[in-house]
Amino acid sequence: MTDALLPLFVAVPILAAGLLFTLGRRRRVQAAVILALASASTIGGVVLIGVVGTDGPIAHGVGLWPVGIAIPFAADMFTALMLTATGFLTVVCSLFAIVARTADGRYFAPLALVLLGGVNGALLTADLFNLFVFIEVMLLPSYALLVLAPPGRGEYHQVSGARLYVTVNLLTSTVFLAGVAFLYGTAGTVNLAELAGAAQESDAVAAAAAVCLFALSIKAAIVPVYGWLARSYPSTSPAVTALFSGLHTKVAIYAIYRIYAQLFDGDERYLWIAVTVFSVTMVVGVLAAVGETTTRSILAFHMVSQIGYILMGVALFTGAGLAAGIFYLIHHMVVKAALFLSTGAIEVRYGTGELKRLGGTATREPLIAAAFLVAAFSMAGLPPFSGFVAKLSIVMASLEAGQVAVVIVMLVVSLVTLLSMLKIWSGVFWGKLPDELVSDETDETDETDESTANHVGGGTAVAERPRVRVGVALAAPAVILALTTVCLGVGAEGLMALAQTAADGLLDTSAYTEAVMGS
Repeated sequence: MTDALLPLFVAVPILAAGLLFTLGRRRRVQAAVILALASASTIGGVVLIGVVGTDGPIAHGVGLWPVGIAIPFAADMFTALMLTATGFLTVVCSLFAIVARTADGRYFAPLALVLLGGVNGALLTADLFNLFVFIEVMLLPSYALLVLAPPGRGEYHQVSGARLYVTVNLLTSTVFLAGVAFLYGTAGTVNLAELAGAAQESDAVAAAAAVCLFALSIKAAIVPVYGWLARSYPSTSPAVTALFSGLHTKVAIYAIYRIYAQLFDGDERYLWIAVTVFSVTMVVGVLAAVGETTTRSILAFHMVSQIGYILMGVALFTGAGLAAGIFYLIHHMVVKAALFLSTGAIEVRYGTGELKRLGGTATREPLIAAAFLVAAFSMAGLPPFSGFVAKLSIVMASLEAGQVAVVIVMLVVSLVTLLSMLKIWSGVFWGKLPDELVSDETDETDETDESTANHVGGGTAVAERPRVRVGVALAAPAVILALTTVCLGVGAEGLMALAQTAADGLLDTSAYTEAVMGS
């Protein structure tokens, strides 16, 4: 009966979202529902890890229609790990949104639930057309979430970021749909099980699949089409930025892993292209961050760089490489959200994320400073955090595959990443508070800053900001994620074992294929 419950990962959040829309603006009800359902999704993912770890991949055809007609849902270890991670991040980011008052409006919780349902559907579907459908289900609420009252941001910045996001994603979805149509025209099916190994057998199918992978690479923000992410993500509220960082690009990465394993069966003829592109992505992303002056813009460009590390696993396409890439993916979802939420907490309370307008907050906000420092060290790959295990694993896998040049790139990029994290630390947490944040006199002429401070929850003018603290409640989400990266680092053997099982399923897709064909 477990396989028949897979559609609930999609149906329950979307139905609950519809119910919340009808209930109107009831803050406590909305907060309780989104936290409860996101927690339930997390627990469901954990249960799936146990089920597929024991019984292997499971699948279900909705409505019990035959294969090729039914909407197929399937889960293996890779899917179960992603469902668990996305559910957990939705819980933590929603908690931050509730405390930061981003979720005060009547639309945040319903939109976030539709987003969660779309993400779950994209992770579970075993059909490329339905992957397109669920990606669109993800995107529709995202367009609205982008423009939900971003604290400390001007209207122009907000709308321009949303416009860029919408334009790029609509174009990309069109390209992906065209690739799916080409696949159907050349292979006669878009079912992943029926397409197993098809790209190796037909150059036409390989070309059609390449169009799909190209579209997904744009959604994953891979060089050369990456600037949209770094310009659109910082334009919304910190809570939404963190939520998007853990969900949107990661679904695209998951799909790239799945499609290349299923359709190309790890065909070595094309891997050199991936190795080159992902190496360039690492370098360009980290160098682009050097010239940025706000916390979220720096972190957004670093996100691009780290995506290169994650996708290097599929570019190597060895057991060790895939396992390292999957481990890195889970680690990155946690740590990047921790960085966005820790700096986001400062931005919400102090009204700015500009480095030149901050400083000295470590003494005032030791809890949030500690959370940022742990996440930053993990992102840079220092022990004993999960980032050290992730980077060491991908470096060892690259050496094993004979990719020495890639290893050199990884090490250099890691050093620059650490320097960038120290740039944020020195700009936000070190030194002393700027004069405008410590003045005892209210500047009555600065109406913009005063309204910003009032809007973000401080309820005070600029001169009164020093008396505002981030507080334990607002710091808690970042602290939870920082502790998670410590646990993943210290207990890395457990997650690595699960990642290896997931990698084995990508190297040999026969069990996944049989489960879908038998659904």
